[in-house]
Amino acid sequence: MASGLRQVLRQGQQLVMTQQLQQAIKLLQLSSLDLAEFVEQQVESNPLLEFGESLSAPEPDLDDAAPSEPSQAEAEAAPEGPYENLFTNDDRDLSPRAAPDEGPGGGSIRGPVREGGEEGGDPIARLAERLSLREHLGQQLGTVALGPQHQLIGRYLIDLVDEAGYLRGDVADIADWLGCDAALVEETLRTLQTFDPSGVCARSVAECLAIQLRDRDRFDPAMQTLVANLEALAEGRIDWLKRQCGVSDEDFADMLGELRSLDPKPGLVFDSGPTEVVVPDLFVARRGDGSWAIELNADVLPRVLVNTRYYAEVRSATRSKEERAFLSDCFSNASWLVKALDQRAKTILKVASELVRRQEGFFLSGVAHMRPLNLRQVADAIGMHESTVSRVTAGKYLSCSRGTFELKYFFTAAIAAAEGGESHSAEAVRHRIRELIDAEDTRNILSDDRIVELLRDSDIDIARRTVAKYREAMHIPSSVQRRRLKSVRGDGGAGV
Repeated sequence: MASGLRQVLRQGQQLVMTQQLQQAIKLLQLSSLDLAEFVEQQVESNPLLEFGESLSAPEPDLDDAAPSEPSQAEAEAAPEGPYENLFTNDDRDLSPRAAPDEGPGGGSIRGPVREGGEEGGDPIARLAERLSLREHLGQQLGTVALGPQHQLIGRYLIDLVDEAGYLRGDVADIADWLGCDAALVEETLRTLQTFDPSGVCARSVAECLAIQLRDRDRFDPAMQTLVANLEALAEGRIDWLKRQCGVSDEDFADMLGELRSLDPKPGLVFDSGPTEVVVPDLFVARRGDGSWAIELNADVLPRVLVNTRYYAEVRSATRSKEERAFLSDCFSNASWLVKALDQRAKTILKVASELVRRQEGFFLSGVAHMRPLNLRQVADAIGMHESTVSRVTAGKYLSCSRGTFELKYFFTAAIAAAEGGESHSAEAVRHRIRELIDAEDTRNILSDDRIVELLRDSDIDIARRTVAKYREAMHIPSSVQRRRLKSVRGDGGAGV
């Protein structure tokens, strides 16, 4: 057999991940905030891009020297009108003019409700004006008649207070660091512990509760004993505590009520940072005819346009080959971004429409009626790849009459039915477990095995370890811990 080098011509197809294709994929998974930042960067770097709904000036005619290709590109650059802001999988008419002005309860689905007009002011501005806990303590320290040394120690101690209001640091170590007597630090700390909110600057939960009880003049010897034995209270050793405190059942119940009225984390009344509000990307509301209106939130949807007039003016003035190449790249990138944003909006609507169709039971009746769903089911239904659906649902939120949910929330694992019927959603099963525990009685605390039996009576085939896993994920204590907690509270059937 002869061997040697030779040339062979072959023809084939393959997908090439161009830079623009990679950018388009990246746009799908960006959240609304990240997308707005990305678009702003593009507008700043590209002179042919601008924000706005439309360009008021008519498009001028290009000179004879200009080839016909830019004109064709210009025609393809901008979408044919506004975004198709409504999408449905059924045959009903969902044109923008047919969309309802109000959703369930009279709420608008056109955008987030803004409370307060000009008189109410900007709630974000008011939020920014709130004092932090350290600033609040610092202002109080400035009004107390203390010497310079106490003031210096007080400022240092305030810096060691965490967001819950507790002092994180040992007095002896602080005294060594500051080079002063520990008694001086302790004296300054006692002054700080008289500040508002009550219980602040404590070094333990017991000390925090004791400060609040002293302010209420309720720190009698019996209460001192109870506060000193909080671990025994958490373990449910009620009879032992009654003997130690020397009180009757009625007095002990009053003491527990007083203790529950205290705040073990007084510093949390102050915001440690700005509150982050989730702004939905989509609004869902039910129509009068039973169909669903799904609309993009225009407030978080960036709109950019290609300024074709400016492009024509600059192009007619360019002479060098480098300038024309740069301008052509700018125009190509601007046209691509407009199309990519339009395609992203349509893709989000398409995925959200399929989610609403498949999880209609949730929107009508709540979590208990959710159905198991995975990415492949949605991808096959809308003719897309699973990775595309995954990117679309990442960091996107949907607002409906039941609240605001991330799109990924509607994908849940399947729990088999006990009788071989239709599978149950894992989220619906978790909801059922919480309902059973919330309804349990102090005299009949449900074990995980008993919950398994009750679920199987409801045609849900689930293992005990799965029940334990779901319970722990919802931060629900075990049956032994719940029995102790409810016996301390004296609940007849209260939730955990």
